[in-house]
Amino acid sequence: MRFSFLRNMFPQSLGGQLLVMLLLALAATQGLGLLLLTDERNRAVRAALGLEAAGRAANVVLLLDNAPADLRPSILRAADSPLVRFVVGPEPEAPHDSVESDVVLRQIRQILGEPEREVRADVHALPVIPTPMPDGMPAAMRPMHEAMMAGRTEPVELTLSIRLAGGDWLNVRTTFHRPGLQLATQALLPLLLMAAAVALVAWWTAHRVVGPMRALAVGADRLGRGLDADPLPMTGPTEVRETTQAFNRMKDRLTRFVNERTHMLAALSHDLRSPLTAMRLRIEMLDESEDSIRLKALVEEMQAMVEATLEFARGVVRAEPSSKVDLAALLSDLVGDVGGDRATLAASQPLSVTIRPQALNRALRNLIDNAVRYGGVAKVTLKQELGMAVITVADKGPGLPDNQLEAAFEPFVRLEGSRSRDTGGAGLGLAIARTIIQAHGGTVKLRNLREGGLEAVVHLPIEAV
Repeated sequence: MRFSFLRNMFPQSLGGQLLVMLLLALAATQGLGLLLLTDERNRAVRAALGLEAAGRAANVVLLLDNAPADLRPSILRAADSPLVRFVVGPEPEAPHDSVESDVVLRQIRQILGEPEREVRADVHALPVIPTPMPDGMPAAMRPMHEAMMAGRTEPVELTLSIRLAGGDWLNVRTTFHRPGLQLATQALLPLLLMAAAVALVAWWTAHRVVGPMRALAVGADRLGRGLDADPLPMTGPTEVRETTQAFNRMKDRLTRFVNERTHMLAALSHDLRSPLTAMRLRIEMLDESEDSIRLKALVEEMQAMVEATLEFARGVVRAEPSSKVDLAALLSDLVGDVGGDRATLAASQPLSVTIRPQALNRALRNLIDNAVRYGGVAKVTLKQELGMAVITVADKGPGLPDNQLEAAFEPFVRLEGSRSRDTGGAGLGLAIARTIIQAHGGTVKLRNLREGGLEAVVHLPIEAV
């Protein structure tokens, strides 16, 4: 939950994610580089200021060592400046050598030419003393003053102590400020150009990858709905081309496998017609008895199963072109064919969908006939939700146990207790309906109603194929 907001803000597309990651990486590397550059610049400026003070101090030491004592005050007054102060005393003011003073010490000893001369150097930061607001400052000027004070940098003090030839110490103090962060327009231009180049590369890379992947997703969806489609083109990077090639091979194998099994099922069902017809004729020639009546019922049931299986196989392999159809008119015709009070259609607006008309007509007819057969009546409704056509077919029957709602769609499953053809078919009606609806990219589910009865709910894409 803590990072859900960030996840929602993060792009979901591959191109957007690639662009964001590259820009974040660019910002991190450029920011780190800017910090390192700024630190190096600070060091260089401090070293330059320290070396300048060290050079002046060393030259003053040479003058003091060679000048008479009465000239020392004049030399010190001449060396003093608003930034650097020179004082001669008996004790060194620099308590110790700091880490940043190595360069300064080497510079002083090099100018003096006396490596053994005692020299101390200390570099330390000074606390920033807040400047009070001047009395009488107008209220409009106060924000400007606060902004100026906030931009002040930390002062740094350099203290040098060099032992003179007479035993005294020359103490030198100078104060300077760390240079602040300065970003010029010229410095930002390369960063903007780099960001534009990164965005262009991310877009081109994503286009090279996303295009074939979208085609692959569409092809997989069409394959799942049993639609014939040409092999996908081999485009994009090597990995994407290999994935596309593997998908094309899988599609060919699955299509060949399904067609072979379906044709075999159709051929088997067709070949069973002849012996079943012969058996029925033989039974008709027998004297009517309890056994002959029972055999005749069994043969008729077997023949009905064979005919339903053959019709199911034909429906799977039959190719029908898609067309725009008014779904409300199609349902009205189906309800009218049932007739009487056994089927009703709630008033609905015309809804144009792209379907295979004969196949979907058969699927919906099976659902309506199933409701009439087991529930006495079929109440049909049609509405539109989020780009989907939602069709419900409700009955007033006893319903089904919840653990059998999914099993009702399995082929040859008859959940009705008797084996009479008057109350139950071959057990393929719902299986055929689900196969056809899924081939349109839709779904069909059964659910029990609170007030009693069973309801079939169909979700069908408006642009199904």
